[in-house]
Amino acid sequence: MGLTTLAKDATMKKHPNKSAPNQECFCQYVATKTVKRMETYRIRGSTIKAQRKLLLPLSFGPSSSSLLQILDHHIEGQHARMNRSGYELFVVHIDVFLDPADRKDAAELLEKYKSRYSRHTYSSFGLEEALLLDGIDWKALGVPRLEEAEFEKPATERLQQLLGSMSSATSGADIASTLLTRLLVDVAKRHDCESILFGESTTRLAEKTLTETAKGRGFSLPWQVSDGASPYGIGFNYPLRDLLKKELVTYTSLTSPPLAELVIFQEKLSNISASSKTTTIDDLMVQYFESVEENYPSIVANVVRTSSKLQSLTGNDNKECGLCGLPVAEGTDGIYGWGGDQNSDSRPAREDGQYGVLCYGCSRSING
Repeated sequence: MGLTTLAKDATMKKHPNKSAPNQECFCQYVATKTVKRMETYRIRGSTIKAQRKLLLPLSFGPSSSSLLQILDHHIEGQHARMNRSGYELFVVHIDVFLDPADRKDAAELLEKYKSRYSRHTYSSFGLEEALLLDGIDWKALGVPRLEEAEFEKPATERLQQLLGSMSSATSGADIASTLLTRLLVDVAKRHDCESILFGESTTRLAEKTLTETAKGRGFSLPWQVSDGASPYGIGFNYPLRDLLKKELVTYTSLTSPPLAELVIFQEKLSNISASSKTTTIDDLMVQYFESVEENYPSIVANVVRTSSKLQSLTGNDNKECGLCGLPVAEGTDGIYGWGGDQNSDSRPAREDGQYGVLCYGCSRSING
């Protein structure tokens, strides 16, 4: 589904207390939640002498767009009070659509964001640029897509071939998401960014908690849903983690001028079929939490609070997954790593010529 067909008029959502929200108070509520979370990252303008550079991935969705709006006003306020700010934003859009028409639409939309929030630096990259990353052990994937002859094809075609070679829609979506993260990390490091500010709401973090667990990558949750340092040597922070997605959708309609005119709203997934070949685990979790968020918002928050208590892997014997780059404990890599018996002595011996290390989640995606 392309950008043009995804763009829809914003629909006003009801406030959780079922009364028509005062626009100014509600917008202040959302902004305050976000700024208070930012303050926990120790980037207050009043205490920082050197300006920090933070990467903000912009997908044009309601969450990342709201984050950009809030932080733009925050920086503007800092300049008004102190004639400086504690941080600067490097706004990055990753084109995940491969169709030239969709990319043209994305470029035009990015220009509108640049015009409205002009104080920041902007850049755009195609997801296919992840195919050039040195940090990925392509041989470990075992997929016939990086032979020398393949490099004669356009990068977008090679990416499409790679994702199309996966055994299921879930595997393809997982590989695309992994490449997106690796590309964002690479861009952040190349541009000297201290951390990445992901525009993910508590609803999205709850979806990710169950999705990554179902994919066999539950060990990665301490970095996927919690603020702080990541195994990539750069910070992962989630300033919108205290807000529900429906609150952010409402926020986009209440700002002045309305942010909703720049936002791409995804269609609700309430009617998708779990048996469809194109339905992914991600789709099912989005569908599930659409219902839970509407009727039981406290459950959404509890999922995130619980997962945030998980501890990350420690130890010097951990190896990096050749695809996602996350640490893998000795004896738990590969498709047999979590197959009921984690004793490395009971697992099949690595065959001669077998390359690299893959975590269980990436192994499942690659091997089906």
